[in-house]
Amino acid sequence: MTFPVVGMVGGGQLARMTHEAGIPLGIRFKLLSDTPQDSAAQVVSDVVIGDYRDLETLRAFARGCDVITFDHEHVPTEHLRALEADGIPVRPGPDALVHAQDKGVMRAKLTEIGVPCPRHRIVTDPADVAAFAAEGTGFPVVLKTVRGGYDGKGVWVVDGPEDAEDPFRAGVPVLAEEKVDYVRELAANVVRSPHGQAVAYPVVESQQVNGVCDTVIAPAPGLDEELALKAEEMALTIAKELGVVGHLAVELFQTRDGRILVNELAMRPHNSGHWTQDGAITSQFANHVRAVLDLPLGDPRPRAKWTVMVNVLGGDYPDMYSAYLHCMARDPQLKIHMYGKDVKPGRKVGHVNTYGNDLDDALDRARHAAGYLRGTITE
Repeated sequence: MTFPVVGMVGGGQLARMTHEAGIPLGIRFKLLSDTPQDSAAQVVSDVVIGDYRDLETLRAFARGCDVITFDHEHVPTEHLRALEADGIPVRPGPDALVHAQDKGVMRAKLTEIGVPCPRHRIVTDPADVAAFAAEGTGFPVVLKTVRGGYDGKGVWVVDGPEDAEDPFRAGVPVLAEEKVDYVRELAANVVRSPHGQAVAYPVVESQQVNGVCDTVIAPAPGLDEELALKAEEMALTIAKELGVVGHLAVELFQTRDGRILVNELAMRPHNSGHWTQDGAITSQFANHVRAVLDLPLGDPRPRAKWTVMVNVLGGDYPDMYSAYLHCMARDPQLKIHMYGKDVKPGRKVGHVNTYGNDLDDALDRARHAAGYLRGTITE
């Protein structure tokens, strides 16, 4: 019996950790990476270096793969349709993935199926932005390029039409949204298989710093049980209605008036699910592998009362390995996950997970470790 080959497009840390999750199952991975130095290319044995935007490169890569999946959403939709026409299973497929690629398409579809979103519409120029603001509660307004943005890039908060020139210079459509008055950001992570089995992880709180995820707390502290259930059901509905196969992260706003609104979608393992590596019975990465291969999904329940994930960002201290001695001695339960990336200021180079029955203790341990690895804490 031959074990299947999963073709992963994209060589970042998500591919690296998904490959790790497949190792105990004997799953073989083939990687399409931009460079040999990419995070996953350092650990996967079968690596093809090439441009995912080139159809013939994708077709050559797909030969010998039993299924194609991704660690990013940027592969052109028409290329994925061509792979499907060649008989290659693509999961998630292009009909689903386009909703994570194009924010305008995503907003239109979510509105169609009755999922609550911020007030929005496509705008054509700064004057149209002013008209959109006047239709609602005025400025400030959030502007997003419909394609290509991530980690705060491609997003602007503008206080007037005079501030709204930059988004239109990218040459792609611009989505205007109301600036939501929210108390915190949440994330609902679910996984769905081709035959429709689905599981939901506990809803988490996601704390951002300068548009980049900094801390994730699982489960979200103080979240009303009814609202948590509503968020999980919303994510499962989106996965079903959009035909998602694999992991889906639904980023949410919890508003001051007690509602939840969808902010963004990601159809791949996601930063808000990294806590599951050490804090859940089955991680998001293991369940993504199971889903794309149509294997029965694993138990998503948490192992501990609280799990905290804090991202390790690059700073001015490049020798993170020397910090292991302190971090591991101070907290033997600490879980460190590094991505093999060169250290650059503000770049995600790893994350740490802590867990336990005391949330404040778990937060303190995770933040101390991340800070010490970065060099912002020295004792």
